[in-house]
Amino acid sequence: MSLKVGIIGMPNVGKSTLFNALLKKRVALSANYPFATIEPNVGVVAVPDSRLNELAELVAVEEGMIPQEILKQVQDDTPGVEAQKYFPPIVPAVVEFVDIAGLVKGAATGAGLGNKFLSHIREVDAIVHVLRDFEDANIIREGSENPKSDKEIIETELILADIETIDKLISFAEKELKFSKDPLDPKKLEILKKIKEDLDKGTCIGDKLIKTAEGMDQRMRGWITTLPLLSIKPVLYVYNVGEDQYSQISSDRGTNENEMAISAKMEEELADLSDEERLEYLKELGVEETGLERLIKKAYVLLGLISFLTAGKKEVRAWTIKKGTLAPQAAGVIHTDFEKGFIRAQVVSFEKLIEAGSLAVAKSKGWVRTEGKDYIMQDGDVVEFLISS
Repeated sequence: MSLKVGIIGMPNVGKSTLFNALLKKRVALSANYPFATIEPNVGVVAVPDSRLNELAELVAVEEGMIPQEILKQVQDDTPGVEAQKYFPPIVPAVVEFVDIAGLVKGAATGAGLGNKFLSHIREVDAIVHVLRDFEDANIIREGSENPKSDKEIIETELILADIETIDKLISFAEKELKFSKDPLDPKKLEILKKIKEDLDKGTCIGDKLIKTAEGMDQRMRGWITTLPLLSIKPVLYVYNVGEDQYSQISSDRGTNENEMAISAKMEEELADLSDEERLEYLKELGVEETGLERLIKKAYVLLGLISFLTAGKKEVRAWTIKKGTLAPQAAGVIHTDFEKGFIRAQVVSFEKLIEAGSLAVAKSKGWVRTEGKDYIMQDGDVVEFLISS
């Protein structure tokens, strides 16, 4: 499954700079004036996962893909560039990021880019809301005052847009109810009216609606999660701080799972460095991973996503699924026919496989399990699916 995340915020808060850093190249126009971005820029970014390289090394050694003269490097736990040439191709999970134009107060009634901006948000699965938390006299503020007020402005615009949408949904549901025999339709209308009550009070209904859905059957949960509302989308608040605050950002912000701090400008500069230079610089700062790596991982957690892994001579790959996905549906992510033909899955946890050092040893220790159709996939499962022809 693909994950599409929209980057939003007031003009000149650092959205396009962050987007450029994510893509490790300057794709989006960063300019010191509002609406430098009009059409959304779209880019696909790999999800950082150190497990893939370890798994590729294990496969290369076990399958005899590395020449003997180079194998000793791997056995000494220092594979190096030379040995990595013989690893199977690595295919990470990916996230699609969309850089959406800056929002201004009154967008719900057509100010700025108005409905065009809001329509782009409707198309994404989650939102990264960038808030300006730095001072720079050279970068103008276009309606932006401080993180708190900026956050309130955008949330208000999303709510106002949703009020218009919910009124239409209620009107349609009331007409449908006159002729419908579906026992769930009265419940749907009741939920829509409760959503309207919250929106009229200026309340973002995302978390509340998710909790409501958790206690319902699958059909109702599916209906709730597909409502065309902006304020029910998961949001990650990203505070864009100055470069001088980079080493402190881990402690300054990010105590909540739906917020974090980042220096977009610093991340853009880091993206221009080689892997070795970047690691060395992060080490000097006392930071283990870049802000971008943390951002992508937080987006994953926010949407309740996990990765399972497949490994072989042809490729080592991470696949994205929702937490709680059953084995047949996970197989269907690889190919739709695999779900229909699912027989069973051979599963071993990544940690146990690495501890064993090879799949053969993991099997001899009884760490490779045979799982059926009711198995709930876990993050880091290394899987081989048995499918009927």
